[in-house]
Amino acid sequence: MNEIQQRIFELKKQQDAVILAHNYQLPEIQDAADFVGDSLDLCLNAKKTTAKTIVFCGVDFMAEAAAALNPEKLVLHPDNTACCPMAAMLPPATVIEAKKQHSGAPVVLYINTLASAKFHADALCTSANAVNVIRRFKEKDILFGPDKNLAYYVQKQLPEKTIIPLPREGHCIVHNHSILLEDVQLLKEEHPNALVLAHPECIPEVQAISDYILSTNGMLHKAKGLSAKAFIIATEEGICYRLKKENPGKNFYKMESALCRNMKKIIAGRLIASLEKKQFEVKVEEKIAARMRELIEEMLKVNRSN
Repeated sequence: MNEIQQRIFELKKQQDAVILAHNYQLPEIQDAADFVGDSLDLCLNAKKTTAKTIVFCGVDFMAEAAAALNPEKLVLHPDNTACCPMAAMLPPATVIEAKKQHSGAPVVLYINTLASAKFHADALCTSANAVNVIRRFKEKDILFGPDKNLAYYVQKQLPEKTIIPLPREGHCIVHNHSILLEDVQLLKEEHPNALVLAHPECIPEVQAISDYILSTNGMLHKAKGLSAKAFIIATEEGICYRLKKENPGKNFYKMESALCRNMKKIIAGRLIASLEKKQFEVKVEEKIAARMRELIEEMLKVNRSN
């Protein structure tokens, strides 16, 4: 354990804190975390923890979810400028207007959405359970946001539904602009025996040439469970650190340009400062937090039943 890791360990003990980190975080943050995972994983661990303080290493909407699930705890976000551009593409006013235009259509929002928008949803989902959540609605038309590429993936799985993207061009900047068809094709030419694991936030052309379309945790399980020794990873490059760590005998080829600058804003120094000063507390208005707790619990029920 180096000096920085030792300091984080001491502060965690002093503050009775637990550190949650998303799979896209820097290696130094993943190594310092008590739990590393995807959105669903971190929701579960935020809900289960008995620690008095939660330090959430991810982007804004993730820290909001942890705060909503734990109103009695201190929730800290080491860098309050680490925001998700995709979540910002769907303000609550857009949801309200869409509900007026599509009367009777349920609103299903990706968990990668701001708390203020979630308040107006009928259900929440992650990339791992979006299909199962939407399948349960009897209505044909479903308003879904904020990622058009995940909407495309769900539509392919549920042709009996009409998935209406909300907003029409909502997307993850990294998956939509930094993981292109030619990038994946080039890696396939260089590593012809490698399987392609792609996130459903990728563009349709990338989804079409992938061997598996998976959430980040889905990629971890698939890479571990398959006998294949080489994988092309079409998502944010941070997950490759964990993939290599958990599968030392396998090779993982990442998209060098697929880097989320907001995820990478959280560095060890900012994590330490957050613990030392208890700075950047995350709070969610109770009315909104109560609705989020209901929606997340319903989402987890769907997950448990599948």
